[in-house]
Amino acid sequence: MAERRYWLMKCEPGAYRIEQLEQDGETSWEGVRNYQARNFMREMKLGDRVLFYASNATPSGVVGIAEVSRESYPDAHAFERGHEYFDPKSKKDKPSWFMVDVRFVERFPDIVALETLKRTAALRKMMVVQPGRRPSVQPVTPAEFAAVVTLGRDAAQR
Repeated sequence: MAERRYWLMKCEPGAYRIEQLEQDGETSWEGVRNYQARNFMREMKLGDRVLFYASNATPSGVVGIAEVSRESYPDAHAFERGHEYFDPKSKKDKPSWFMVDVRFVERFPDIVALETLKRTAALRKMMVVQPGRRPSVQPVTPAEFAAVVTLGRDAAQR
């Protein structure tokens, strides 16, 4: 079996929240329309762990953990005329866009804010803290994942 990989996936709270994922148990992660983020999603494997990041929130940051429950498959919304994610260039026999399914693992007691991530020495190379390097889906090293999880679980004690 392949070694588990780690990711950070961003979602705006107005679109979907960690609380909804906790209630739903599992959801599809569709609507990614950035080629770099799409390519990262195509690399995801069953069981990979995901930092769920609330973007454009007050504050923005990591709110919990999910895991990949279904590997990449064509984003069906790309073929639905009238849907906000419709792409007339994407064809069923050669799709441009993909999605994965994720399942809920854990919600942190409090958000691990972007500012906290930036101030944490172990996370200085993390893509999300780099200016101009903020795709909605991005890889995370095992050490970065562990550091963020520690921050998230310790939030209740701060």
